Amino acid sequence: MFDVVISGGRVLDGTGAPPYRADVGITGDRVTAVGRLDGAGAATEIDAAGRLVAPGFVDCHVHGDAVVFDRSVQLAALRQGVTTFVLGQDGLSFAPGSAETVAYASRYFAAVNGPLGEGPLTVAELLGGYDRAVALNTAYLLPHGTIRYDVMGASPAHASRDDLALMLAAVERGLSEGAVGLSSGLEYLPGRYAGADELAELCRPLGGLPYVTHMRAYGARAETGISEVVEIATRSGAAVHVSHLHGPADLLLPLLDRAQAGSVDLTFDTYPYLRSSTILAMVALPPQVPAADTERALEMLRSGELDSWWPELERTWPRLTVSHAPGLEWSEGMTMVAAAERAGVEPAEFCRRLLVETRLEAGCVSARPDEGPAGEESVRRVLRHPSHTGGSDGIYVGGHPHPRGFGAFARFLGRHVRELGDWTWEQAVVHLSSHPARRFGLADRGLLRPGFAADVVVLDPRTVADRATYEAPRTLAAGIGDVLVSGERVLADGELTGATPGRALRPRSAG
Repeated sequence: MFDVVISGGRVLDGTGAPPYRADVGITGDRVTAVGRLDGAGAATEIDAAGRLVAPGFVDCHVHGDAVVFDRSVQLAALRQGVTTFVLGQDGLSFAPGSAETVAYASRYFAAVNGPLGEGPLTVAELLGGYDRAVALNTAYLLPHGTIRYDVMGASPAHASRDDLALMLAAVERGLSEGAVGLSSGLEYLPGRYAGADELAELCRPLGGLPYVTHMRAYGARAETGISEVVEIATRSGAAVHVSHLHGPADLLLPLLDRAQAGSVDLTFDTYPYLRSSTILAMVALPPQVPAADTERALEMLRSGELDSWWPELERTWPRLTVSHAPGLEWSEGMTMVAAAERAGVEPAEFCRRLLVETRLEAGCVSARPDEGPAGEESVRRVLRHPSHTGGSDGIYVGGHPHPRGFGAFARFLGRHVRELGDWTWEQAVVHLSSHPARRFGLADRGLLRPGFAADVVVLDPRTVADRATYEAPRTLAAGIGDVLVSGERVLADGELTGATPGRALRPRSAG
């Protein structure tokens, strides 16, 4: 007698094997049988005829740190088959840190992670807050920028020996409490101030878990970013994982292959879109503005100190769409040019006003210069690389976010598997399930076999598709109606069941 039997489907087990006809039996939170289970009794039976049955997908890069408690975010993820969020991305999140540090992370990354609450907060406390409180699993990366701020504040100074000792102690404690790696954000603050020496030192305790980085440079300048990643890996011995890798494939693919040929253990994630999304301050402010010091940055914006800077952005304004603008919500979904026109000012003045009135909280979606057929071809070639894992870089904050949080994984399946043939179905499950689970030390997830955690997705290969667009970004995906997390049905016929069995996952453990 099983608790759940999923019958009549074709199983994609995550090993790369082609789909095969089998039933899946689940007892408690474990898969206990995969094979022909004709006549087996179960409290819950799911008819998967005509559908594929796969291990749950792992979103390797997503900003759900605060908003994962929102049922609409859980629904958006589960409708794409995502059963695990890897949080703590880009070197900025809520733990570990003092009350002041938590307040900083909440303020600076408000347009990305959303507000969580007050500190102080340890990694153990943060993970404890997620455990069995939401419908999907969470794993957490130690955020370098948060740790640096907790030790050094907003200072741009080189870390002293004592500073490094304090940061290293925070890394070691966070790992002992269940973190699955260390992340950095080298275009954000204060992570931008760290050099390869500091980062390599903090990577030393990782013990096989990855250093996950939003690099210092992407696109046509990706060689600069990859070179630093290789240096950190070489100096520390750490495995490395590049976040949301993008740029010309003719540049990126040789860089990846050269790094791996040099014995660097390197993986990366991408999302299948040509536009990005982040905080407006990162896009619009020059490097000399200390955005980690909000009051000083606002003073510079108000005083006219940046007047000579704004003409540098004339070509940028048409590429920006306002995604999050508290107090100026009417502008969300409008391009910077259109919003400025409605406000009766030039785009530079509207951007300045947006930053000041939101206290740097504004967010944006940005069209990249490579948008077009060449950029699309690069995305396809890069995601076919065997070291690729899936990530949405989903941001759910704001009235008009990027559609990737609502559609990336469904787009991988509907467009890049069914329509374009960039992957086979079995390859897709390796890229989206087993490979990322292995990368983050989630030893009992990512495969559909007896003894593994019963995170299971039932998808229709004929209809799975993303429906979120830049114009309607919060539209749910289609084609995935049934999902189980730790053996409990969290999505039934495309709707949340109300169950919250999601675990705070720790590396090399049962979660």
